[in-house]
Amino acid sequence: MNKIVKTLLTLIVLVMITGLAFYPRLKEFIAPKEEKMGSMGGDAKGGKSEKGGKGDAAKGGDAKGGGGKGGGKGGPTPVEVMVIRNEMLEDKILATGTIIPNEEVEIRPEISGRVTEINFKEGDFANKGQVLVRINDADLQAQLQKLGYQKKLAEVNEERQKKLLEKEAISQRDYDVSLTNLNSINADIDNLKAQIAKTVIRAPFSGRLGLRFISLGSYISSANRITTLTSQVPAKLDFAIPAKYAAAVRRGTRVGFTVEGNEIQHVGTVYAVESKIDPNTRTLTLRATSPNSNGALIPGSFAKVEIILSAKSGAITVPSEAVVPDLQGHKVFLVRNNKAESVVVELGTRFDRNVEIKKGIQRGDTLITAGILQVKQGGEVDIREVKQ
Repeated sequence: MNKIVKTLLTLIVLVMITGLAFYPRLKEFIAPKEEKMGSMGGDAKGGKSEKGGKGDAAKGGDAKGGGGKGGGKGGPTPVEVMVIRNEMLEDKILATGTIIPNEEVEIRPEISGRVTEINFKEGDFANKGQVLVRINDADLQAQLQKLGYQKKLAEVNEERQKKLLEKEAISQRDYDVSLTNLNSINADIDNLKAQIAKTVIRAPFSGRLGLRFISLGSYISSANRITTLTSQVPAKLDFAIPAKYAAAVRRGTRVGFTVEGNEIQHVGTVYAVESKIDPNTRTLTLRATSPNSNGALIPGSFAKVEIILSAKSGAITVPSEAVVPDLQGHKVFLVRNNKAESVVVELGTRFDRNVEIKKGIQRGDTLITAGILQVKQGGEVDIREVKQ
């Protein structure tokens, strides 16, 4: 390959590289011209169709306008209503509480030892003073017997010293020593009898026994729980009320309550009130008693408590959503002659979902409860549903 051919090939390669490098910019420069030419051709061809389109649009506009002339106003507003009636209005406090036992104790031994007798069954009823468990007391009984012998000897010695003192054969000090020895032995015997009494574990009050946590032959101490004794008659109820009602509830106030799993209404009486309001929850804790003669109230149960502060007959209440705030206060909408009429009302006590109406409406009025946002004064309404 001669020098000329090599030069030509080199030039061709350089030209190709330069073309590839500048091709994107050339393409951007050429594209707008092609688009401009295409748009000019499209305008020339589509002139007639545009005119035809305008004519069609005009016709369509006429048609649409004609349709508009045929329309009218909307129909009556659909609403839901309720008929006002008088009812008993109760001002009451709703709270939650817990059933607790009248008395409850964990049975534990006072001294350590081996269990020799278990005289109860789990779940049984135990009377006050009934023996539940006995702990081995053989060593204590042996010590008591020993002290008994020592007491007899001390009594004989004391009697002898007393006679000698009367004859002035001994000093008063010698007699006092013998008397003190006798009294000391008597005190030791009393202490030992108290220790022996602790080996017999009895029920402190009448109640129902719980589960047993020891076995015969077990070595137990005061750290071991034997069982639980619970007195459920009467039952007690602990509950708390908001601080604002602290002056309204006092000792002797009657309460009604239900427990989970049972809709039976139980009655109780407040007999104790906490001395102060809890600063963390701002509530006042109260305790009531209920007879529980049938044992239906089980300690630990969740209770819903209701305290009636006052009752008023002939009151009128309406749903809260039926009351509309107004510049004059509050108003509601009534239906009269199939038209909506706004009435200014005076509110009373508020509840969770209802509010008392003191003035403005009366028994027999038809109150709009739903669809209020679409209702206008004097507008026609269509009653879809009458709520009870």
